[in-house]
Amino acid sequence: MKINKISLSTVLVAGLIGISGAASAERTLKASHQWPGGKGDIRDEMVQMIARDVNNANLGLKIKVYPGKSLYKPKEQWGAMTKGKLDMTAFPLAYAGGRHPELNLTLMPGLVKNHDHALRLNKSAFMQRIKKIMDDAGVVVLADTWLAGGFVSKKQCILEPDDVKGQAFRAAGKAFNQMLAGAGASITKMPSSEIYSGLQTGVLDGANTSSASLVSYRIYEQVKCLTAPGDNALWVMYEPILMSKKTFNSLTKAQQKVLMTASKKAEKFATEGAKKADAKLVDAYKKAGVKVVTMTAEQAAMWRKIADKTSYKDFAEKVKGGRELLDMALSVE
Repeated sequence: MKINKISLSTVLVAGLIGISGAASAERTLKASHQWPGGKGDIRDEMVQMIARDVNNANLGLKIKVYPGKSLYKPKEQWGAMTKGKLDMTAFPLAYAGGRHPELNLTLMPGLVKNHDHALRLNKSAFMQRIKKIMDDAGVVVLADTWLAGGFVSKKQCILEPDDVKGQAFRAAGKAFNQMLAGAGASITKMPSSEIYSGLQTGVLDGANTSSASLVSYRIYEQVKCLTAPGDNALWVMYEPILMSKKTFNSLTKAQQKVLMTASKKAEKFATEGAKKADAKLVDAYKKAGVKVVTMTAEQAAMWRKIADKTSYKDFAEKVKGGRELLDMALSVE
């Protein structure tokens, strides 16, 4: 009887240790982004989708999402990922252009014409080169995402370059800043999360950013006119879901598989959702009483002429291998 009690105690202790070990083995990854959570922003929805699928897979891996720049400021996320301090993010890649100037090509005026063109670009040698730069820096792509965007202004509709003269403008990325400055605008730099306050306080007269941000940040409350993407989108930005390479390589094969399956599902959702985001943009602004216009092919060409003399020229001359990389992108029809 005594032996049985000892045996039973041993079994119970071993069982408790096993339970404790299983609990401690569960790992939680941190996913950060700058957009409002639970507000229908496509980038937040992608991250949440991936997190749900991974969390439900019961593989000892969880993802906790920190939206609304609650964990890191927008541009801090890249450095945190390369150092392995941040596991995952939805990230406008041109934000890392200061560290890797080649990445500025993922937000270059008129380089990507529309959503279908973006899908063709994903399969190109150009994007393979971009992803190699990211991989070498310690970041891997989980899901490709291209989002179109538009222009907003408190003063007048932005259709031709002359329309921005004298306006204080915010643009995402160096290339758009150069083009807008070349058209006569003054430039104020800030993340998209600060556009609303910039317009509200008079720091900005206008801005351009993604369709999703123009809606989720309620910028329609501060402007008179929206230039929607339409068929001749001048603004198309690569905003992928990224993971620290250090984190990815530390996962088990089973965890990597469920993560990539979930990410491809989110990518498909975004491909369809990006076009819906443009339609949602137009609808939201019309309902708010904002005038909505779109550029013609001729007007878009006027902007690209300025980009040729500013953004494209600067990139080709100052970035090592820039001319070749730019030509690779431009060759994709």
